[in-house]
Amino acid sequence: MAKSSKYTSKQPNEQGLIEWTEEENQIWSELVARQLECIKGKACDEYLEGLRKINLPHDRIPQLHELNEALERETGWQVAPVPALIDFDEFFRLLANKQFPVATFIRSREEFDYLQEPDIFHEIFGHCAMLTNPAFAEFTHKYGQLGYAAEKKDRVYLARLYWFTVEFGLMQTEEGLRIYGGGILSSPGETQYVYSGEPEINPLEVLDVLRTPYRIDIMQPLYYTINAIDDLFDISQMDIMAQVRKAKELGLFEPKFPPKNKLAS
Repeated sequence: MAKSSKYTSKQPNEQGLIEWTEEENQIWSELVARQLECIKGKACDEYLEGLRKINLPHDRIPQLHELNEALERETGWQVAPVPALIDFDEFFRLLANKQFPVATFIRSREEFDYLQEPDIFHEIFGHCAMLTNPAFAEFTHKYGQLGYAAEKKDRVYLARLYWFTVEFGLMQTEEGLRIYGGGILSSPGETQYVYSGEPEINPLEVLDVLRTPYRIDIMQPLYYTINAIDDLFDISQMDIMAQVRKAKELGLFEPKFPPKNKLAS
């Protein structure tokens, strides 16, 4: 998280508004239109309900105060403008205070399909709708509190829990497999890939998740599913740090992907 970014977040003006250009609003509009089409029949009901609650604009990038009004009303959360990349301390501190970090820049046309660092489209389209859900919001809040209090070596384990839920979480429903993770919901490639039959999809067990290595720059070879969004609330009430200690004793599973330096060979 402390890496450098070629993007620079925009600062709000004296009225607290971010001045987006016509081109930036156009990129947003095209990203939203494409992804709304892509997630049809794939996004979970809680996410779609959340989109309605935040009244997501399609033709322009929303101002943060608009999101704050909706999130405050539903779950007491807020969004907080942050630089393109923040460190773990700040990340956990914000979540612990019910503030979701939103990097206030949008990707360039050259990186329209994919960029590694989270931009405002990923943060808002991917995550903000789910934060209107009480179970998801409580899980994220508890996660922030645990992470903020945790030692550095334990945060690496906690990061896996966030990765396989908030970012890349799936849910088994009566209608079939549905997506709630923002990393999938904001990515056309990953949304299609989940349903391709290629990745392994397993029921979520917290201990297993804590022991599962991942890479951020590839399609995920493995996803974990919950049965209902309330499962996340149940996890938030567990002694997660006891599970972290157990995971450290047992060690990590074998990665389901090649090491980075061998991909090119």
